[in-house]
Amino acid sequence: MMRYMVMAGTSDARRIIEELSTRNVKILATATTHHGSELARTSGADEVLTGRFDSLKLSEIINTHSVDVLIDATHPFASEATRNAVKAADKEGIKYIRFERPFSNIPDNHLLYKVNSFPEAVEEILKLTTIDDRIFHLAGVMTLPYLTEKIDPEQIVARILPSTFSIKKCKDLGVPARNIIAMEGIFSKEFNKALMNEYSISLVITKDSGEAGGTSSKIDAAMELEIPVVMVVRPEVKELRGKLVLNNLEDVIRELK
Repeated sequence: MMRYMVMAGTSDARRIIEELSTRNVKILATATTHHGSELARTSGADEVLTGRFDSLKLSEIINTHSVDVLIDATHPFASEATRNAVKAADKEGIKYIRFERPFSNIPDNHLLYKVNSFPEAVEEILKLTTIDDRIFHLAGVMTLPYLTEKIDPEQIVARILPSTFSIKKCKDLGVPARNIIAMEGIFSKEFNKALMNEYSISLVITKDSGEAGGTSSKIDAAMELEIPVVMVVRPEVKELRGKLVLNNLEDVIRELK
């Protein structure tokens, strides 16, 4: 029986797990949070490991579970996880497949500022805003400390996952409860516009998480309201050069067949 390891934590990974679960195979999934682990389990994974694993630990997991194929469906910004996955798969001599979300199709606009990192994003925000402006943070709770280090948390409105961890993280960083929007899902342009209007947003910070991450609807909403957007582009993972990288879930399914 073939044994697959799916590095999960995204909606794409859940779809891959669901597809694999219809076959006579064993599915081991990994996720960095308990929430992600539960989603992987309900999608059909036989076993789920929770945590952040370096390449040595991943090698150990591959060995212990006799994994035949490693499918890396982690978030486009989880570059360290991808580096570790490639290294472990190479060391153990197993097949590695990277599912990479397609890039967002975003036209150039004078209100869109593309940067290469979150520290760079913060510097751009400081140039574009004043102490009276409100900043809409749509880039994941783990990137929030970059902002609160140099920007008054009272200025930040953060949309985060509705988990105890994320809410506590915001409060620990000083973001007031009234500025925390705990919601899960991909939201429409109109809904994003409504939130931006409701919270009197002056600037949006996001990252290119692809269409599956709702990047376009966030940016389109801001553009229509003439609100500047600072977008962090994806990091390049050099270790992926020469590896099997697929941008379409149907291609992944075909490859698995």
